Amino acid sequence: MQKTVELTLSTDDKTQSRHARIPSVWITSIPETVLKPTVAALGNFDGLHLGHRQVIQPILTYPIERSLMGYSERLHPTVVSFSPHPVEFFSGKSVPTLTPGSEKVAELHRMGVEQLVLLPFTQDLASLTPEDFVEQILVQQLQARFISVGEDFRFGRKRLGDAEMLRSIAARHGIEVVLVSLERIGYDRISSTAIRNALHSGDLSTANRMLGRSYSLVGTVVQGQQLGRTLGFPTANLELPPMKLIPRGGVYAVRVTGMNDSTIPILGVMNIGHRPTINGLTQTIEVHLLDWSGDLYGKELTVELLEYLRSEQKFGSLDDLKHQINQDCTIARQRLSCVA
Repeated sequence: MQKTVELTLSTDDKTQSRHARIPSVWITSIPETVLKPTVAALGNFDGLHLGHRQVIQPILTYPIERSLMGYSERLHPTVVSFSPHPVEFFSGKSVPTLTPGSEKVAELHRMGVEQLVLLPFTQDLASLTPEDFVEQILVQQLQARFISVGEDFRFGRKRLGDAEMLRSIAARHGIEVVLVSLERIGYDRISSTAIRNALHSGDLSTANRMLGRSYSLVGTVVQGQQLGRTLGFPTANLELPPMKLIPRGGVYAVRVTGMNDSTIPILGVMNIGHRPTINGLTQTIEVHLLDWSGDLYGKELTVELLEYLRSEQKFGSLDDLKHQINQDCTIARQRLSCVA
């Protein structure tokens, strides 16, 4: 039986332990602890958007029990990704993350993925030829029997290997490779970059369509200045993982869970910004829950962003600000009356 150890997942996966199980997904970066043999989906998978899900789906429907020449084996549905992101490795710059480690693991668990293998993206890995990548990583480390990749997948030194080359090389080792077509919405290709751009511009509708779900912020409620309470609109001040991508500043209609043991969401209004009316200097993320009250300090909330209502603005007085918040709550109730 595999031994389970504690894992701390940071936003960029750099502070994690080498292997763990959260909550039912085995996570490892050590070849010796990989659950083998595997059926594997390869990619970066930041966001786990609709395109990513299409790449992962074949490993979830592939028969995991099989017999060959009288020998039975169980295959482990595995997502294989890289840590750090190759773009970070080559540029030296951090890339804001749509799904920090713990969020990604939770989504993979919901999908039915059994294992997440995080390949340490080092100079040695980056220098592998396409043939060596297949031999050392897919054959030796993963004992892959079946592979799924997007048709734009690139691998090996200087990205010399493409998806067709992967299929050709893998075939020599008896590994079947399926190439998944790129997903589009209209003429727009679904990609993590497109989702990041949409969120930065406040185009929440496009981002959510590409994700196939609402973009979420998962954070811990911490002590704030309690200005909202004095205005009659108490807010939960959220602390997010350091590299979580924060969308455009402004006011959002949201749906929130995590206040208690109930899975029933509560509607709310969230503000992302610097609170210019009170000359705020740091960005805050504050959520006001509609029709709910209670102590939230220390709780982890999941805030689904449903609609972008307006940009942040500076008001002439706190009374004007209070009036606008009241309007925001009224609009949110109207817009989300059929959502809860």
